[in-house]
Order: sequence, then structure tokens, then C-alpha cells
Amino acid sequence: MGRKSATRFLTICFFVTAALWCVTAQELTLPNAPTSLKFMAMGDSGSGDREQFDVANQMARFRAKFPFDMAIMLGDNIYGGQGASDLDKKFAQPYKALLDAGVTFYASLGNHDDPVNRLYPLWNMGGQMYYTYAKKNVRFFALDSNKVDQKQLAWLESALKSAQEDWKICYFHAPLYSDGGTHGSAIDIRVVFEPLFVTYGVNVVFAGHDHIYERITPQKGIYHFVEGASGQLRKGDAKRSAMNAKSFDQDMSFMLVEIDGNQMSFQTISRTGATVDSGTIQRPAR
Repeated sequence: MGRKSATRFLTICFFVTAALWCVTAQELTLPNAPTSLKFMAMGDSGSGDREQFDVANQMARFRAKFPFDMAIMLGDNIYGGQGASDLDKKFAQPYKALLDAGVTFYASLGNHDDPVNRLYPLWNMGGQMYYTYAKKNVRFFALDSNKVDQKQLAWLESALKSAQEDWKICYFHAPLYSDGGTHGSAIDIRVVFEPLFVTYGVNVVFAGHDHIYERITPQKGIYHFVEGASGQLRKGDAKRSAMNAKSFDQDMSFMLVEIDGNQMSFQTISRTGATVDSGTIQRPAR
């Protein structure tokens, strides 16, 4: 084989390998059952930078395979300016494909969010700092971890107690458990939220704040996820303690989640489309 032929052969091999890698990297691992509840989880997203658009493009690509119609937002949805032009640049524009496809976003607010943006129509907060809603057999509770007062705790206890759905999922900004080196576990919030979560059978908790992805080993029977890397990243910030089941701090990411009966499946995907974590949770019968 001549030098030119060898070079051409190697070039072809390179592009074939790259193409196969892309197909593998963007493979959906979820069951994708026809009648399941499908949603996305994202946190610390609102940078307006190219990397946020990269993540948003992966969200849209995966939605073509996994048709989720809702997304939960884990706070710090907008960084820097908080006006109408910022909301457009850092939210409406990056997620235009998803919004145009009918995806409904349900936000919780983080420490970088202006509370007035609870009124932003595309975040569907109904003007409230905390609220609840149900989808199929799942009851969601979007909470305010920036100001946990007795009024919110009384509301939360009443809402958890009266919920009739099989699954109870809470989400907010500051994580009760985290190996993030910058923030870590918000113990002050844990001591007030966790007793209610345990008493009233919360199954899963999603949070952000630390700019990494992490899956925590079950704590008091509750599964915890940190997804604070959908538009921000602190590379190398995961410290990986004994409570760490899986973490990823090398690139930005988001989560796809599917609930079908008593089973919850999840897949965490990086900015490049690679799967960095996946698994299944079985809800114990009450």
C-alpha cells in the first residue's frame, strides 16, 4: 500500500470510528415505555455561553428519541443580569427548540436568581416561591431553599401529608447531601427538610448549587441527586466521600428521568452526548 493510499485509509478509519463513537455516545439507555412519565432535570444553567447552548442542543437531540414534555429546574437559572433581555438570552434562546416542541419548564429558584422571576411565565411557578403539582402517579414539590421559614415548612407538611400519588419528588437548589468541594451538604436545610421527607415518604430529591453531577447513596431511604452542571462547571470539584455512589465533574451535564409504575430510570448525559451515569430505582410498596 502506497503512502497516499495508507493516509487515505487511516483518514477513512478515523471518521468511521468517530461516527461510531458519536452513535454510541448518544445512545438512549432508558426503557422509553409508551405510557411512562418522562422528564428532564437541569440545574445552574443560565450562563448564556456557548457551552450552555451545547448542552441545550444535546437536550433537543435526546428529546427526539425520548419525548419528554416537562423539565424541572434546580435553581440558579439565570446568572448575572436578571432582566427581560437576560431571560431571553439565557433561557428562551438556548431552549427554543424545546419550548417550540411544547416542553414545560417548572423552576425552583437559587441564590443567584432574582425572586421577581417567579413571575416569569416560561418558568411556570405561578408567582410562588414554592409550589406543588402532579403528573400521572408522581407528585412534585418545588421548594425554596433560600429562605426556609415556618410558613414554608407548614405548607410542605400539609402538602406532603395530603398527597395521594405513588411517588413524591422534591427539588430545590441547595443539596441536603453533596460531595462538592465548593459548597457541599447544606446541613442547616437538611435538619428542617429531611424529617418531613422521611415522615411523609419522599422518594427522590433533586438539587443543584454545586457545579457537578452526583448520585448519593440512599440516605434514610431517600435517593438524592445533585445536578448543578447544566450551564456551569467546577472541574475536579467532586471530593467523593463514602456517600458518593457516582459523580462526574469533567463536563456539563443534564438528566433524563422516566417513571413507569414503581420503577424510576435515569440517564445523565454530558455536553458531548456521552452517558456518564444511568440506573434504575425501585419504589418500595407502602
